[in-house]
Amino acid sequence: MPLKFLCILLLLPTLLSTPASGAMADSKQAVPPVRIGVTPVILDDHLDFLQNWQHYLEDKLQKPVEFVQRRSYQEVVDLLLAGNIDFAWLCGYPFVQHKQQFRLLAVPLFKHKPLYRSYLIVGKDDTDTRQISDLEGKVFAYSDPNSNSGYLVPQYQLLHQGIDPNHFFRKAFFTWSHRDVIRAVAEGVADAGAVDGYIWETLARTSPELVKGTRVAWKSPRYGFPPVVALRGLPDKYFTQVRDAFIQMRNDRDGQRLLKKLNLDGFSVEDPGLFDSIESNMHFIQDAARLNVTQP
Repeated sequence: MPLKFLCILLLLPTLLSTPASGAMADSKQAVPPVRIGVTPVILDDHLDFLQNWQHYLEDKLQKPVEFVQRRSYQEVVDLLLAGNIDFAWLCGYPFVQHKQQFRLLAVPLFKHKPLYRSYLIVGKDDTDTRQISDLEGKVFAYSDPNSNSGYLVPQYQLLHQGIDPNHFFRKAFFTWSHRDVIRAVAEGVADAGAVDGYIWETLARTSPELVKGTRVAWKSPRYGFPPVVALRGLPDKYFTQVRDAFIQMRNDRDGQRLLKKLNLDGFSVEDPGLFDSIESNMHFIQDAARLNVTQP
């Protein structure tokens, strides 16, 4: 037998048992991605930002990461409840609504605290409005029906003063984003609106032309900042690994660069009690609605 053919026969078992590079790539792709639900972020270049954040987290987790974007909080909540995603950056309101199903992963730090406010904004030429009760018969813009700052807070403020929100404004509507509430008020589509104070402050820094047509008429008490949550029942090791990737962002240069784009100082581990005031307001509104239904 020629020597060349003898060598091939001797090497054949090794060749057959060594995976091809394509098979190795397929095996890597077969790892289930870490899916994180988000609503549209405040950045103009949010797609580029999310791609950079995705690459950062993939490097830290050594797993594929996928950001799943939806327009509303409810759509993201539905994905989480169905198990189609494992994590989501939500608002404190849907977190307390579903705290039996959701587990608090991490809370962003804004101005070094896990807190933020709701802002009541009006057009820049409105120098009279001081609180929401001054807006009877006006047009009002909410952000999202599952937003604490953009819906729950103004509803609570009116009901707490004995005012029925359903009959107070001439017209009220949802824009489905805080940026669009600001735009609606600045352009005169709405007389006033309720927004996340963190977003207003961030846009004042990054897009001053957008907010210059508005004035902050009132600021709410501080509430727990919109958190990152996980679906309950995830393995503790998986939960901790993802949580640590968020927490460690402030400790390396790439993470700090991403946080700066978000106008945040980092993410922290917090007690769920941080959101008790939101839950209290939610129950107050629910009780008021029940009383209204049962009245003759």
